[in-house]
Amino acid sequence: MKIPFIENVDLEPLWNEEIDNSLAMKHNLLFAYLQGKKCTIVEKKSMAMALNHLSKLDIDYPIVEVDSDSFERLQNKFLEIKTGSDFDAISTESSDDIIEVESDLLDFIRNSQDLLSNEESAPVVKLVNSLFFQAIKKGASDIHIETLEKKGEVRLRIDGALKKHLDIDKNITGLVISRIKVISNLDISEKRVPQDGRTQVTIAGKTLDIRVSVLPTYYGERVVMRMLMQSENIPTLQSLGFSEQLTNDLNKLLTHPHGMILVTGPTGSGKSTTLHACLQHIATPDKNIITVEDPVEYNAQNVNQIQVNAKVGLTFAAGLRSILRQDPDIIMVGEIRDSETADIALRSALTGHLMLSTLHTNDATSALSRLMDMGIEEFLISSTLLGVLAQRLTRQLCPHCKTPTKLSPVVMDELSLPTDATYYEAKGCKECDFTGYSGRKAVGELFIMNDDVKTMMKNGLNDHQIRTALKEAGMVTIADRLKEMLINGDTSYEEAIRIGIMED
Repeated sequence: MKIPFIENVDLEPLWNEEIDNSLAMKHNLLFAYLQGKKCTIVEKKSMAMALNHLSKLDIDYPIVEVDSDSFERLQNKFLEIKTGSDFDAISTESSDDIIEVESDLLDFIRNSQDLLSNEESAPVVKLVNSLFFQAIKKGASDIHIETLEKKGEVRLRIDGALKKHLDIDKNITGLVISRIKVISNLDISEKRVPQDGRTQVTIAGKTLDIRVSVLPTYYGERVVMRMLMQSENIPTLQSLGFSEQLTNDLNKLLTHPHGMILVTGPTGSGKSTTLHACLQHIATPDKNIITVEDPVEYNAQNVNQIQVNAKVGLTFAAGLRSILRQDPDIIMVGEIRDSETADIALRSALTGHLMLSTLHTNDATSALSRLMDMGIEEFLISSTLLGVLAQRLTRQLCPHCKTPTKLSPVVMDELSLPTDATYYEAKGCKECDFTGYSGRKAVGELFIMNDDVKTMMKNGLNDHQIRTALKEAGMVTIADRLKEMLINGDTSYEEAIRIGIMED
């Protein structure tokens, strides 16, 4: 009997419920539709094993041989179906699928031979669920899974700093990444191009939105998963940690019917969180609030959220133009990146909308020169800008293990710190996972566009001169807030330097 040979075909898998598909796959025996007919698919190098297994099955589909590339494509599709059906059979709700303690997870990885067996994918599911569970328990914002030369590594970003969580076998890393791709609806057979996805997992009764980014690196793929917050987890302005005076001033700005409020700071300084806290503060049923974000990081109630999609031409500027035709009261633009977005944003603030957005600048007053650099006219800035909040997230010392330390006289003199105060440094204990820090607090400076500032702008003063004048008039800067935290023993000198106590 001569078996027909076909090459370069893209076959659709035929998942046969009457047989053990996993066992057939192990013997490199696959089934597919070819021109609408059910066929048995084999490849040359494993044909003997496949036909031997076929002889034990009660199936008489015509046999077709394909080239190795076509066979591999079909095999990947089968793997995807198999992985999906195996995962469906396992409930993520059951506590049996979660290992709660890190040391137990390390033992599980070390001793679990079945992690590498193709028959049983439950241990991989257990491992991934446990990573999610432990990340939530430790308050991590991101999970990093990296493939290195000889092993895989999992790190968690806790309080803004990455911390190693555990090492895993290199082969297991591939299975873990495939599992994550399956739950994020990504292509598990594609390992050459970056992929982005989104998923929702329910662990221990808690539903989590997770943004997934897969990137091919030299030794294999790396995955970063950002844990996104649900609406009920959006903090209030009071709980962010800003001073009472700043919070009150910001609340006053938010009562304006139109104008623009900007939040500035480096990446990861909590700008989006502050904006969403502002939106939740002013959201009422009689207001139409629309946002355009990249990406949508909070699933917020009472707010219509648009996700930027550059592939189809939905940029911040295009999204903003469309929003203006949707009769909004309040608009939030995730970030002003270019002059086009800046121009539309300021003009919409001028025409009766309250506009909230973010900019990348180091301090509040630099926002003025940044907008001018983007080609925005001075009169437009002075007539629409209500205020600018610059912020940073500062790690707080763990109250259980912080230890008193001495600062050098040079440092104290340079920062004008009192010599009689007690200063502390990070040590590390079980309570803070040996980092020395526990939680973060937002520190900020609010620059309000008042008549004095408008006059200074009219007289041609630059942002540095305006900043000096505002400080003389009593504006409390980020550096002042950090000094307060140092004197109160809330943070360490090293953390204050990292955040920018010397920048003023």
